Amino acid sequence: MSPIFDCTDAAQLLTGMRHARQAIGRGELIVMPTDTVYGVAADAFSPAAVQRLLDAKGRGRDAPPPVLIGTKETLNALVEEVPEAVQKLVDAFWPGGLTIVLPAQASLAWDLGETLGTVAVRMPEGQVALELLAETGPMAVSSANLTGKDAAISAYDAERMLGDSVAVYLADGLSKNGIASTIVDATSLVRRGADDEPARVRILRDGVITREQLSEVLGDVLEPIASSDEDS
Repeated sequence: MSPIFDCTDAAQLLTGMRHARQAIGRGELIVMPTDTVYGVAADAFSPAAVQRLLDAKGRGRDAPPPVLIGTKETLNALVEEVPEAVQKLVDAFWPGGLTIVLPAQASLAWDLGETLGTVAVRMPEGQVALELLAETGPMAVSSANLTGKDAAISAYDAERMLGDSVAVYLADGLSKNGIASTIVDATSLVRRGADDEPARVRILRDGVITREQLSEVLGDVLEPIASSDEDS
């Protein structure tokens, strides 16, 4: 069985972090706590490790994992451009539960799946996650569950679903809120089309950051709710 380290115990935290770093370096998977739900993580720059993550979840390449980063500044190295509106989101909600989709840097040597040239990036809260990211660099991280099952809110939930496909489990109690991150698509702010449609940020998935919170920061740059949604 893969080991589970209790990160609330100082001795286990040190040992667990060391084992987790080593596992990521070998191209293996780990499960770690984040501020939303527990995540299963792999080296973002190892195509084999990312494929191992997708296989462990039973997920296809058409559902590429987001990338977690340890500092706000890392975003600039991963994406083509950081528009002003995106910088406002970063300043307001990072570290925290907002994942932002932008065109990826074309020069990056990675393969996250069928991303259509984009990358979904988030900086999480939490000492364990941020310390680990500071040492490993960007990691591909998806909710620690089998596809179609509820996201794990503890390392033990994740272990029951993912088992030995994961090398190391880092436990830090129950997830703070158990709600996944909100995902927004800001690609139109960079890939501006020739039409007269305004470039706006679109919500792809509702999560811990609400539409109202996003609207306070973005104003009219946030895409309004479609009329068909309002009528349903």
